[in-house]
Formats: sequence, structure tokens, C-alpha cells
Amino acid sequence: MTGETRRTGERLGGRFGRLWAASTLSALGSGMATVAAPLFVATRTDDPLVVSAAAAVAWLPWLLFALPGGVLVDRVDRRRLMIVIDVVRVVALTVLAVEIMTGRAGIVLLYAVLFLANAGEVVFRAASQAVLPAVVPRELLERANGWLGGGHTLTHGMLAGPLGGFLFVLAGSAPFAVNAGTYALSAVLVALVAGTYRATPPDAAGPRPRRSVRADIAEGFRWLAGQRLLRTMTVLIGLLNVTLTAAMAILVLLAQERLGLGSVGYGLLFTCMAVGGLLGSLLGDRMIAAVTATWTIRIGLLTEGVLHLALAASTSAVVIGAALFIFGVHAALWVIVFNSLRQRLTPPALLGRVGSTTLFLAAGGNCVGALLGGVVANAYGLTAPYWVGFVVAVVVAAATWPVFDRATVARAYADPAPERAEEPAVT
Repeated sequence: MTGETRRTGERLGGRFGRLWAASTLSALGSGMATVAAPLFVATRTDDPLVVSAAAAVAWLPWLLFALPGGVLVDRVDRRRLMIVIDVVRVVALTVLAVEIMTGRAGIVLLYAVLFLANAGEVVFRAASQAVLPAVVPRELLERANGWLGGGHTLTHGMLAGPLGGFLFVLAGSAPFAVNAGTYALSAVLVALVAGTYRATPPDAAGPRPRRSVRADIAEGFRWLAGQRLLRTMTVLIGLLNVTLTAAMAILVLLAQERLGLGSVGYGLLFTCMAVGGLLGSLLGDRMIAAVTATWTIRIGLLTEGVLHLALAASTSAVVIGAALFIFGVHAALWVIVFNSLRQRLTPPALLGRVGSTTLFLAAGGNCVGALLGGVVANAYGLTAPYWVGFVVAVVVAAATWPVFDRATVARAYADPAPERAEEPAVT
């Protein structure tokens, strides 16, 4: 055992089990709606711009609401906020399902519901990540984050696609109705997580001075900017999301023109990555303990480069599939390490804002990358985005390698947790 990670025989407990079930059910429902939305739009129009707008509507809330959402998470009881968000989403999805069932739903209503549901998802995710350190012991954060990631990968990444498509064939309203049901069950499960989860109890130090949203966001940014390890990992996630999303945006063309794959083969490439992600999530705490958090981070940086090199240079579907599988393992491990470090090091009163800053930068990287992939490929050839991704991965690995030295990461794991004002008051 290295001192960077500790494993115990303790169980994660019933409160975590309910939180995990709520998160996993929400991911399943959201994934089905994500698949069904463009299918519904395609039944109303064949305009590519209108169809692609569904994806834009899904991503836009992450840019608009991540930062103010983090402020909200740090100002109110996080568990109650999650319940309210789920209830609002139940109402919105139910209205959409009924309107589709009666033949009155239009594309505008679909976009409005998608926007509302994804705005809720931004805040819900920030709140659930902020609640986790108060639900499980500090030494079990890796295991807990791994199980949360595994549930999301299994349901959203592997099951939601085929299930959402199948339900849409049965009835256009079915995926959205089931999505409403998953949000309702999520609300019930979160309500059963005993305790209150405020960043700062109302009577902890007298009434808190009223501050602007901008001032609270700035406070979160300043704290994160002063943490070299977390700051570096946050910037890396945003930057590497640019190159990864650029690569994935044109993967269908690479699969067809260089690998000779049809639609099934193309889909299996994503399955390879999802299976790797599931494996990494479920075994993540053991794998991180075996190789240390330092080398989990460093090997992950090298894996980024290897993936882009394989996509740029190989014409073998087997090689590409294997590279995507390894990348899936790496992505899961990186999420576990980063989330666990952030939850360990961040004061409870800032957990929402610091977590939402990460979501904001990650979403920004995805949006930029989605546009950049096609632009670079059109200008310089199909493999150009992958060569760019390889060069970027090599440069950032070399530049940040010293940041993740063993002593620094070990100190981060060994530092006592910030004084917790957010101990749950069990009722």
C-alpha cells in the first residue's frame, strides 16, 4: 500500500446505495431520452440543421448553468435540491410524453423539455458529487466514485441506446414516459437518504452576508486556481476533451473510409470503449491502489497519446477497438482519481462551485472539439485531427509530468480532510 490510496473492508453503506441507485436510474432515463430525441425530430423533418439542434440544446445548459448551479449547490440543502430537480423533470417529461401520445407535440416543445431536463442534470450532478463526501468515509471515495461511474457507463453508455431505440419503435412517447418514471424513482431514493446536507449549517457562525452569484463563482475559481494539483487536472480535462471530442466527431467517417466498417461495426467501437470504462469503474479502487494514483494519472496521459496515434496511423479495426477499450479503462480511472482528490481537498462550502467549474470546462472542451474536428478534417484530411490530438497529448504529458510527482500526490491523499461543516444530521 502506497499511502496515496487506502482500501478497507468497509462497505459503502445504505445511504450510498440509495444515492447510487438514484444516479444510475437517472442516467438510464436520460440516455433513453437522448437517443429518442433525434429520432422524434427525424419523424417531423429531414432538415439536418433542425435534427442536429437537438444535440446543441442538450449541451447548451452545461455552459449556461454549470457555474451558477454550483453556487446554488453551495447555498442550499443539496439533498433537497436534488429532489426538487427530479420532481420538476418528472413533470416536464410527463407533459412531453402525453403530448406525443396525443399527437400534439412539436419540435419546439421537445427542445424546451430537453433544455430543462439537461439544465437540471447539470445542477443535479454537481449536488450529488458534493454530497458524496458526507455519505461515505474519506478512504472509500475511490470505490464510491468507481461505482457511480460504473452505473452511469452501464446504463447510459451501454443499455440506454438500444433500449431507447426499441421503446421508440413501440411508441414515440415511451422513452420519455420511462424517463419520467426513472426521475420519479430517483426522487424517492434521494428522499430516503437520511440527513441534511448543507454546505454550512444556518446557525454555524451567524447569518451569512448576502453575496452576489458572481462573487461566489469568483471565490470558487480563486480557490481552485490556488490548488496546483487540482488546477492542472481541471485544465487538462477541458483541453483533452477538445481533442477527444474532435476525434469522436468524425469517427464514423474513419470507420467507413479507413476501417471498412458498417453501422454495426461503428457501434461496436463505442461498445469497446464502454466495456473498458465499466471495467475501470468497477475495479478502479483496486487498480489505483496497485499502481498508485501518481502512475494512474501519468499512464493516463500516455494513453491519450496512444489512442490518437492508433486512430491516425492504424487501418485495423481490431487495433482501434483495443485502443478504445484501453482508453475507456483510463478515462474511468482518471475520473475516479480526480473526483476523489477534489472531494478530499475541497472545503465543504466550496464543493458545489469547484465541481461545477470542472463540469463547465469539460463541457466547453466538448463543444469546441465537436466543431474543431470537422473543420480540421475538411482543411487537412481525415486523419489530421488525430495527429493534432497525438501532438497535444505528448506536449501536455511532458509539460505536466512533474506536477504529478509521487510526493505531491501522496501529500494530497495524506492531508487531513477540511473541517466538515456538512456532517449530515440524521433524522
